[in-house]
Amino acid sequence: MRIPILISSLIFVIPFTSCKNKIKMNFDTTTQAPIAEPIPYQLKEHNDIRVDDYYWLKERDNPEVIDYLERENDYFKKMTDDSESFREDLFEELKSRIKEDDESVPYFYNDYWYITRFEKGQQYPIYIRKKDSLDAAEEVLFDCNKMAEGLDYFRLVGVNVSPDNTKVVYGIDTESRRKYTLCVKDLLTNEVQKTKIENTTGNAAWALDNQHFFYVYKNPETLRSESIFRHDIKSPTSGDALIFKEDDETFSTYVRESKSHEYIFISSFSTLTSEHQFVKADTPLEKFEIIQPRLRGLEYSVEQFEDHFYILTNIDDSKNFKIVKTPILNSSIEHWETILDHREDVLLEDFEIFKEYWVITEREQGLTKIRIQRWDQTEDYFLPIIGETYSLYAGFNPSFETTKLRYGFTSLTTPSSLFEFDMADKSQTLLKQQEIVDTDFDSKNYIEKRVWAEARDGVQVPISIVHHKDTELTEETPFLLYAYGSYGSTIDPRFSSTRLSLLNRGFVFGIAHIRGSEYLGRQWYEDGKLLKKKNTFNDFIDCSKYLIENNYTSASHLHALGGSAGGLLMGVIVNDAPNLYRSVTAAVPFVDVVTTMLDSSIPLTTSEYDEWGNPNDKDYYEYMKSYSPYDNVKAQAYPNLLITAGYHDSQVQYWEPAKWAAKLRTLKTDTNVLFLSTNMEAGHSGASGRFDALKETAKEFAFMLQLEGKAE
Repeated sequence: MRIPILISSLIFVIPFTSCKNKIKMNFDTTTQAPIAEPIPYQLKEHNDIRVDDYYWLKERDNPEVIDYLERENDYFKKMTDDSESFREDLFEELKSRIKEDDESVPYFYNDYWYITRFEKGQQYPIYIRKKDSLDAAEEVLFDCNKMAEGLDYFRLVGVNVSPDNTKVVYGIDTESRRKYTLCVKDLLTNEVQKTKIENTTGNAAWALDNQHFFYVYKNPETLRSESIFRHDIKSPTSGDALIFKEDDETFSTYVRESKSHEYIFISSFSTLTSEHQFVKADTPLEKFEIIQPRLRGLEYSVEQFEDHFYILTNIDDSKNFKIVKTPILNSSIEHWETILDHREDVLLEDFEIFKEYWVITEREQGLTKIRIQRWDQTEDYFLPIIGETYSLYAGFNPSFETTKLRYGFTSLTTPSSLFEFDMADKSQTLLKQQEIVDTDFDSKNYIEKRVWAEARDGVQVPISIVHHKDTELTEETPFLLYAYGSYGSTIDPRFSSTRLSLLNRGFVFGIAHIRGSEYLGRQWYEDGKLLKKKNTFNDFIDCSKYLIENNYTSASHLHALGGSAGGLLMGVIVNDAPNLYRSVTAAVPFVDVVTTMLDSSIPLTTSEYDEWGNPNDKDYYEYMKSYSPYDNVKAQAYPNLLITAGYHDSQVQYWEPAKWAAKLRTLKTDTNVLFLSTNMEAGHSGASGRFDALKETAKEFAFMLQLEGKAE
């Protein structure tokens, strides 16, 4: 999945600054743009020949490729020299608003309190635990700052402590290609064992014997999660048992523990189909049993409570899903009993099981609701929530016995907040709200609302909007419009402290909830994929036109931002409606759609045929080709463009944005700027440190602010 790239949600604020009397800072236009040498390469499919002049940029280790990327980076640096001090000041501004000595709300699990802490001046978290009481002595599990010393990139994932609390398995990535090495640490001796399992997802599931765990191995070439192994910590990894191999290249697989820790699940999934297997966690050497064999188009996810499996599924044409239960000993589809039926206007997104209650996450008219029911059916109610521009979600609730539900809430004007709701007496406690450092931030200084734009086919598309109360909405108002619109991934409105640097300088920010997400239900997603994918692009363009026509902004001040598959969106809109935007920022954009989807050796390709289509089929080939940004660059004027890439990106290979930038340079007829900025140390998600990541944000913001004459 080409995951969404989001604007950081770190919390900060600055005093409001008037939009007037700004001195516009121009980019240095005396520096000559780098040119990549065109070397024609023919690609033939379905008797159609495409000529790719920059196909050679795929040669990762070719010195000329490295030279071109570095020349582009140097060009960006030289062109923005005039704003370098502003960009550095902006970075310090963002950084100064982070609570540097921060820690998570503790959670209690299996006799220990667990806490994640950040210390002043440090880039990475420290993971600790305390036995029985928060007053107990602190035990450091991992200090990621020490582990990351001397590394350009570091990420630790999948921290999973054994049932007897004596060992922990975890994954480390130092290349930014999401190929994690699994390690095991002895918590009694504080020593890392010799176990080093490379090329995994970084996650593992413990058996109850504290001796075996299951993990996922990735295909070294495609990076597809394809095999499940069982490891015995008393034996070398060479003896690991292959438990399951997913042979269908359109599927991936993962392994996890049930919340009760009584079962281990192996799950296989594609965009449209899923399948799950299980084994009792106290008999890890036994054979896994299939719950329901895969059926094309049948999606289901599984939880366990006592002697039943509880399943969220789209069975019986339940497009917005229903919830069923089935006996563990007779789990196939003919035994599924409906306990919460499908509704045409309500999307069932998730559920969580407790001993006395179960909690369902629903979405109606784009708004998330949390529904709480007792197993004995004596209670059924929703958490009370007000507003239209918020995110609401169940938090991390590892305890099965508790009556207390942790949930998160944030809105475009409300900092991220973690609540604890007692389902028994309905009392509620705010456990933590992200602190805004050294400011007089007041959410009342900002206005949030939701508006609806009419798309060209008559469909109403929602837009969530936020701005400072002192910002006058006129054709002179700068506006940043963000969207993603793929994989059914819904971008809910969230508070962003970094975004305040724009809002307090007179920008308006909006999220276009375009088709391709599930914001308005499953059909909203179905209408934005495969041979309906163009609805995604048209929705964004029509939302842009709505904002201009209703005097929120004008084409001279409208800026667009999207990343990954949202970068594909950016690539299409600059081809189809370049005159609507002052600037477009495309972060690690998926823009060479046809070539990538024809290459099954590239990570993600085969598993995404159900999202984009398989171009080996002529109908899908022609449809993809008709919108693929790289294939549709033309001789025309383009807006100001900032394109970012990650040299080690495993999700969108660096050569896609690089080729796109090279082709744009040769064909665009305008004098607007075009920048390609490649992070030579990072991958899809950018820099790993919490401060280093802010440099990427500062770069994007400075680009737009400079164009608006607000870079000072």
